Amino acid sequence: MSIDRAVFAFAGVMIIVSVLLTQFVHPMFVWFTVFIGANLLQSAFSGWCPAAKIFAKLGLPAGCAFDK
Repeated sequence: MSIDRAVFAFAGVMIIVSVLLTQFVHPMFVWFTVFIGANLLQSAFSGWCPAAKIFAKLGLPAGCAFDK
C-alpha cells in the first residue's frame, strides 16, 4: 500500500468515526468532521498532509493514487 492509498483509507476511517461520535456521543463532534474536511481541502491545494508524513516515517512507499 502506498502513502496515497493509506491517506485515503485513514481519512475515510476518521470521517466515519467522527460521524459515529457525532451521532452517538455528542453533537459537537461534528467539528471533528469539519476539521478533517478542512485538512483534506488544504492538503489538496498545498500538498502538505500530516498523515502522509507519518506514513512516510512508518516506511510506506510513495506513489500515485491513480497508478494501477
